[in-house]
Amino acid sequence: MAKSMSYCVVLALLALAVVPLCFSSKTQQGGYLYPQYYDHSCPQVQQIVKSVVAQAVARERRMAASLLRLHFHDCFVKGCDGSVLLDTSGSIVSEKGSKPNKKSIRGFEVIDEIKAAVERACPHTVSCADILAITARDATVIAGGPNWEVPLGRRDARGASLQGSNNEIPAPNNTFNTILTKFKRQGLKLVDLVALSGAHTIGNARCVSFRQRLYNQNRNGQPDVTLDRVYASQLRNQCPRSGGDQNLFFLDHVSPFSFDNSYYRNILANKGLLNSDQVLLTKNKKSMKLVKQYAENMELFFNHFAKSMVKMGNISPLTGPKGEIRQNCRRINSY
Repeated sequence: MAKSMSYCVVLALLALAVVPLCFSSKTQQGGYLYPQYYDHSCPQVQQIVKSVVAQAVARERRMAASLLRLHFHDCFVKGCDGSVLLDTSGSIVSEKGSKPNKKSIRGFEVIDEIKAAVERACPHTVSCADILAITARDATVIAGGPNWEVPLGRRDARGASLQGSNNEIPAPNNTFNTILTKFKRQGLKLVDLVALSGAHTIGNARCVSFRQRLYNQNRNGQPDVTLDRVYASQLRNQCPRSGGDQNLFFLDHVSPFSFDNSYYRNILANKGLLNSDQVLLTKNKKSMKLVKQYAENMELFFNHFAKSMVKMGNISPLTGPKGEIRQNCRRINSY
């Protein structure tokens, strides 16, 4: 996590509320990440990533959320080092089989496509970890969200952590305090928690992720009283007490493919899908205040989201001689 940061913030209030951020940031390891890292060694990388992401989202609109989520799940486990992309091989046990990721995390084929194109243009130069960070930004912009400059210079891990993936990634049924504790362990604050939760303005969740809210929230056989009754009834139609675990539901039922602030307005209407969404309103006064502010002011949400994404992207990256630049994002290099 960055301990010191010098930056300049330029607010350009354009159609998509673009929030460019320009700075270099020092990491815990003492290395630096900065947006111009590949300007000479691979000047095409930004355009390559943008083009492939745009094509992928055009084929399947849900993919924007999936690619954004990959970066989250990478950074919360051992830092932003591309470990989430590794397949099980040799001594490596993939994070893809963890409880938060199994039958859920996706988008690996898009990352493979980006990596192959980047390797053709600039062999052995751009890390998979940096590709994830750029991809998350581009997916957000394509969905209508804010823009920001992505600090670059990360290297790739030579291992994965199944245990870390199981323990460090916030779960949809975690309490507010548990979620906040997991964010603080990464050097993030309450404002980052509330802002980054806004990524749920796009994407889907499985029935198994919120079933307890419909039938047995407090282990008393009763639904969650903070969930709108009409909305709950609609959800039960496709999320039964048993079966249908993989049935998909929009995290933001109002504008599921648009990156906007309707997620927060849904929460104010007691229509947050996940327990981890609704507790932002009900369990903490500071969090409640931010939910209300973001619901009223999309520009503020976009600004905070962009800053928090940069902050999250600075979690314990490998820099300098640490790690490697993988040739294939799914496996470590052979030496």
